Amino acid sequence: MTAAIERDNLDAQVAHLADVSQQDRGVEQVSDRLLASAARLSRNAMTEIDWTLPMEPDKYGCSPEWSSLYGTDYWNELTTAQQITLTRYEFASVMSIGIWFEMVLQQLILRDQYAGQYHSAEFQFSLVEVADECRHSLMFAKATEKMVGASYKPHPRIVTMGRGFPLMVNRETAYAGMLVAEEILDVFQRGCMRDDRVLPFIRTVNEIHVLEESRHMKFAREQIRDQMKAVGRTRRQVSATGIAAGAYLIVESMVQPQAYRDAGLDARRAVAERRANTHYHSMLRSSCVHLMEFLDEANLLTKPAMRYYRKAHMI
Repeated sequence: MTAAIERDNLDAQVAHLADVSQQDRGVEQVSDRLLASAARLSRNAMTEIDWTLPMEPDKYGCSPEWSSLYGTDYWNELTTAQQITLTRYEFASVMSIGIWFEMVLQQLILRDQYAGQYHSAEFQFSLVEVADECRHSLMFAKATEKMVGASYKPHPRIVTMGRGFPLMVNRETAYAGMLVAEEILDVFQRGCMRDDRVLPFIRTVNEIHVLEESRHMKFAREQIRDQMKAVGRTRRQVSATGIAAGAYLIVESMVQPQAYRDAGLDARRAVAERRANTHYHSMLRSSCVHLMEFLDEANLLTKPAMRYYRKAHMI
């Protein structure tokens, strides 16, 4: 009963953040509302989670259905213990890629607000978001340390691209890139945070991230809406394609081959079965429905962009 009440409360908080009326729209108005929400609802995993507690051996790292291999022949060949180990390494990879992207994201925000209006709610919430992302990265780092004692990075070429990304992209591409990464994780984490089969401290990590990222997603959507008012056709086409290409790289990077190796699997076979896994593709599409609706609303779901989204099984 208590767990159900807590989940209802969390859902209500997230719904409250999403429920911004038309008269509240506008970057400054939304930022002001989100500042107040952050003051009331921010959480700290460093004090909320007891990182010294032992892990229950029969608990997964994420819901089995969210494993990239769930439903494949390879998955069915694994023992339950091996499946549990696999999900722990997979989610450690997802969190590690989250850390990598959050560090890129922080640079984007700081660059965007470098010469901002310091007295404005937009500037102040931007700093709150950077602070949130720092805490989230630390939370993910502690979780991967505890769960598997390993961390993962994208392919070196993608890491190099990430270094230059904040210097090259325009505003709508920057904020849409943030939104894409956050939306992909959101549905994944919502499902896992409600699943009693998942490690309790990982469920708490997911709860904290879902609640606080709901603020960030609202802020990113409003920034995109505001920016797209003045964007012409050519720039819109270029931005839409860049956003979609970035989304494809993020999805492809989420579970690194090394994570399969560390879980004791044949990485070559695991990657091949993941790429052919229709169940995993379906789960990805389900997590991107609202994202695609928003990109369409913002006129960023162009035909060239859709090719990348289809390739990533996001649409």
